[in-house]
Amino acid sequence: MKSNAKQQLIEQYPLNWSEAKIQSFREQLLGWYDQHQRDLPWRRTDNPYYIWVSEIMLQQTQVDTVKPYYERFIEALPTIEALATASEAELLSLWQGLGYYSRVRNIQVAAQQIMSEYEGEMPQTLEGLLSLKGIGPYTAGAVGSIAFGLVEPAIDGNVMRIMSRLFEIEQDITLTSTRKRMAAYLYQLIDPKRPGDFNQALMDIGATIMTPTNYEPLESPLLDFDQSYHNGTAHLFPIKAKKVKVIPQMKFAYAIRNVEGEYLVRQHREDELLHGLWHFPMSDVEMVMEGVTQHELLEPLLEQYPEITESLLQQAQLIQFNGDQLQAPTIIHQFSHRKWTVTLVEVTLNDSAISNFESLKWVSMAQMAELPLSTLQQKLMKQIKS
Repeated sequence: MKSNAKQQLIEQYPLNWSEAKIQSFREQLLGWYDQHQRDLPWRRTDNPYYIWVSEIMLQQTQVDTVKPYYERFIEALPTIEALATASEAELLSLWQGLGYYSRVRNIQVAAQQIMSEYEGEMPQTLEGLLSLKGIGPYTAGAVGSIAFGLVEPAIDGNVMRIMSRLFEIEQDITLTSTRKRMAAYLYQLIDPKRPGDFNQALMDIGATIMTPTNYEPLESPLLDFDQSYHNGTAHLFPIKAKKVKVIPQMKFAYAIRNVEGEYLVRQHREDELLHGLWHFPMSDVEMVMEGVTQHELLEPLLEQYPEITESLLQQAQLIQFNGDQLQAPTIIHQFSHRKWTVTLVEVTLNDSAISNFESLKWVSMAQMAELPLSTLQQKLMKQIKS
């Protein structure tokens, strides 16, 4: 943040702590961090690119999940140039299973920006970092402070929880005004000599001590400064608006197999959820139907994929169809704002002389495993193999 704007923010939300108290806060926090910091692979490097990759992966994803993905990603794409020129298939394959695929698409666009606008070197100012695709205030603060020593806070969910409890902040943490207040306090608290360690120390305390359910963080180095602990109000903070309602949806996933043992798959379009990834054909349904014919169960497939004609499906057999009951497994898959209940419908065809369609193609199970797949598709494949 520019110095004038930073000063205005501090004047709007003064901390009203003495210099001695601020220095004590820094010393206790960093002294604890020097002894107890987590050993994470991206903390063993000063390469700004690697630090940036780790921060993007850690958005919406747990640390333990990220570790193997991070190491595989930087091994396959060790430079910004390698990331900028990677194929979509390679990117999606490296990201497969992490979810939120817009992150990897954005990071490639940002890498291309760096190559064209910054001569292949990451910008070392907050404004430069914020100009990159997919980098917001938190990521810019984290990368800037850790990689370049910028005296900028990095405010994520962990830090917001800590600040809410330390200062008993009674405003909704989702509001911009609340974030500004926290940023103002942190600008006054952050250690100008070790801004990256300061931010990472807060992240570690939020992840390991001042967790969402630990209201008596006796091991916290910040206990002396924790108003909510001393007042017995930690369980009330942070204050957060109600979560966005999750929309339930029911779907059929059709595992259509020909006599060669190949399956019909399609790649999701750019305007679809999971775009760029390969899936069995799927269709929306209102309910899992009972007392219906095989043809009625396949009708949603015909409506959504005109390439699949009725003549093709006349030779189809539903191997899970018992009388008028569909005995098929269902899989629950949760997105951020959607919850899919997917019924796997296995279909066999008696004709091997069926060519690929415009938006669909036949692949063996081994070939399918080489394609960029979502976690949901991997779950469906496991059901078939079992």
